Amino acid sequence: MKLNIKVQPNSGRQEIQKISEDEYKVFLKKSPEDNKANKELIKFLSKYLHSKVKIIKGSTSKRKVIETK
Repeated sequence: MKLNIKVQPNSGRQEIQKISEDEYKVFLKKSPEDNKANKELIKFLSKYLHSKVKIIKGSTSKRKVIETK
């Protein structure tokens, strides 16, 4: 399954808002430098969705496409 994710790094909180069936907005505590926000996103979504996730598009963008396995 592919999901569209809009990431808000440096927000001071960890939260997921479901916008539609395949679109989410995710607030992350970490900054985007040194891939920290992407690592936090993968860990956070894996726990939330109870499956492995992988960023397949947008690794340097706030808008990402995530694939779940």
